[in-house]
Amino acid sequence: MSDFLLSLILGLVQGLTEFLPISSSAHLILPSLIFGSNDLGLYFDISVHAGTLVAVTYYFRSDIYLMTKSIFYKNSDELVKHKKLTYQLVIATLPIVITGFVFKDLIEQRIFSIDSIAISNLFFAAILFIAFIRHKSNEGIYKLTVYAALFIGIIQCFALIPGASRSGTAITAALLIGLNLKDASKFAFMLGIPTILGAMILLFIDLKSVAMSFDLVILTSGFLTSMIFAFFTIKLFLGFVEKIGMIPFVIYRILLGTSLLLI
Repeated sequence: MSDFLLSLILGLVQGLTEFLPISSSAHLILPSLIFGSNDLGLYFDISVHAGTLVAVTYYFRSDIYLMTKSIFYKNSDELVKHKKLTYQLVIATLPIVITGFVFKDLIEQRIFSIDSIAISNLFFAAILFIAFIRHKSNEGIYKLTVYAALFIGIIQCFALIPGASRSGTAITAALLIGLNLKDASKFAFMLGIPTILGAMILLFIDLKSVAMSFDLVILTSGFLTSMIFAFFTIKLFLGFVEKIGMIPFVIYRILLGTSLLLI
């Protein structure tokens, strides 16, 4: 397979799986399993992360504008709500920043196998299923407390385990503390902004110790593909999640995890 075609496939996979609760790491290993493809390097990893970051930032641009404005002004109830949301996102981000920093070397060693990713995928799919069928409260995103935001942030740390799914763990935690499904998903997606940015910073740090070349065409194709698919994934998911629920994603993860175990 050509590097260009691989960049399109990996960009598509990154764009789709970064925000769907189905584990990006479980899907990113599929091209190498199916096609025996090579790693496109750290520059490419940064480019596809940048694509998803641009997509989620653009989608929530109105909220981000109000959140930024709320830091300097508080002359309306709307700005007060967004200032509170800003603090909750900061609080929810701290656990994964601290955990990622403390275990950075271990994470970078990528000590995992296909079986471990599959088992992790199945386990966290089961937890998501339990959280979805048991959640009865219907609280909105602006009802989050400091402790609830911290709880979501702590649970999101499990996303550092390959196969867990960042959005999946965050949505699971948000459902467990009583958010309605749409706002649980929205908070999980917005939480992805500082989380993805942090991951990119770590990748940039790694570049200092690695000398490698890059292909601008490959980087651009990966960036654009991940950005486009991430944007429409967020848009469609938030538009239909209350109708379809989490069961289709749980079933898909069970099928995927089982398939990986059988390979």
